[in-house]
Amino acid sequence: MQEVTETKKQSFLSGLTGQIIIAMVLGAVLGIILHNTISPEAAQLFSGKIKMLATIFIRLVQMIISPLVFTTLVVGIAKLGDIKTVGRIGGKAIGWFFTASFISLLIGLFYVNVLQPGVGLKLEHVDMAAASEVTGKTQNLSFDNFVEHIVPKSIVEAMATNEILQIVVFSIFFGLAATSLGETVKPIIGAFDKLSHIVLKMVNYVMKFAPIGVFGAIAGVFAIRDAEELVITYFKFFGSFLIGISTLWVILILIGYIFLKGRMTELLRRITGPLAIAFGTTSSEAVFPKLTEELEAFGVKDKIVSFMLPLGYSFNLDGSMMYMTFASIFIAQFYNVHLDLGTQMAMLLVLMLTSKGIAGVPRASLVVVVATCGMFDIPIEGIALILPIDHFCDMFRSATNVLGNALATSVVGQWEDNKE
Repeated sequence: MQEVTETKKQSFLSGLTGQIIIAMVLGAVLGIILHNTISPEAAQLFSGKIKMLATIFIRLVQMIISPLVFTTLVVGIAKLGDIKTVGRIGGKAIGWFFTASFISLLIGLFYVNVLQPGVGLKLEHVDMAAASEVTGKTQNLSFDNFVEHIVPKSIVEAMATNEILQIVVFSIFFGLAATSLGETVKPIIGAFDKLSHIVLKMVNYVMKFAPIGVFGAIAGVFAIRDAEELVITYFKFFGSFLIGISTLWVILILIGYIFLKGRMTELLRRITGPLAIAFGTTSSEAVFPKLTEELEAFGVKDKIVSFMLPLGYSFNLDGSMMYMTFASIFIAQFYNVHLDLGTQMAMLLVLMLTSKGIAGVPRASLVVVVATCGMFDIPIEGIALILPIDHFCDMFRSATNVLGNALATSVVGQWEDNKE
């Protein structure tokens, strides 16, 4: 028995998840030590350099996302067979995504009103200049921008900028057109299938760099942030946020057990690695290829995974949705801007719609929060209040986004299996 326990322990430590957890701990320790021993200027310089490790890892992942989405989605649609089946699965996906988004927004709305983290809060030395980077991007958030993020003007440009939703739109048209031509295009579909497997093999190579990327990301943040000061200053805000995100996790996992029964435990075990990567790098995009691989290994058919995940990464960001209502009303509370229940529900609906058009926008959650504050006469410079703690919130919401998409894909996959 002891030998089995030791073997499991060694397996965990040598596995990807164990390596990432070790990297996070080492990165935090190094960052805290340097923060307390070197000058702020030197710490800033170190942070910029060490974060390059995370940047390299994320860029390696981004390098393979476009070809992976295109090839797997085209092959998946070809295997689905016809537009009726695509429409049926797409309808289930959108129904799930909007329901999950609404629940996530409501959770954020509930906890920010009950716990009121912004009421009576005193924050000194808030860097308003830091907010300009985010507020400057709100001009991109409009109905026109929403349409642009859906309809590609060039598939080459969409792939170059990793506009996942645009790649999805092109791939759906391409896949349906290929399917309509029947037997004549089978060699092309076969070639795409082989290409997708090559890209998935590349994923295994790229993921070996994940612990190094996570180490760089964590060390870079702790080197320039006083962890103790952040905990004291933002204790109520961060604590309230964690209660909200934990509630969302409980609800998602319970829903998983309702639909997947005992298999939910296996799903959680399989996505532990992707969750750890998303948590460490604050990028759910960074785990897209690995999540594809794990969901297929879990038993979800490749045609469902290749169709659901790209849609989910554009429409189903549960953690981000919860944070948007929470952060928007937190800022209103800080500035004593009264929002009655009707106004808050209107804000919720606005967030439900506007957040669907910002796939691929850097720091998308903050951009939507700023735009929403502007619509409801809440000072947009208030975004500076949450910037110091946003990285740590982003770690949790990125992991939550991964959980939500894994669950949605698995449940829709099971529905389709039952139908067959």
